[in-house]
Amino acid sequence: MKPINDRVVVKAAPAEEKTSGGIIIPDTAKEKPQRGEVVAVGPGKDGNAMTVSVGDTVLYGKYAGQEVTLEGKDYLIMREDDILVIV
Repeated sequence: MKPINDRVVVKAAPAEEKTSGGIIIPDTAKEKPQRGEVVAVGPGKDGNAMTVSVGDTVLYGKYAGQEVTLEGKDYLIMREDDILVIV
């Protein structure tokens, strides 16, 4: 998968299975993860270089990106502007 312009492909981290107190969270109550690993980066837009690179762990907005499934794996495709911070 090769994104174009300022797009980034992110593999979302798995949702939490337990709370810190040990309570198991059912599937219906799990929150959408807001953390993931960058797996592909586009070349940039209008001559601006990309800030993120492959392998970076990033935090992004709750409703950022478009969900895509490829070869049985789930990914998010988003603009670099949707990424809040590199961890």
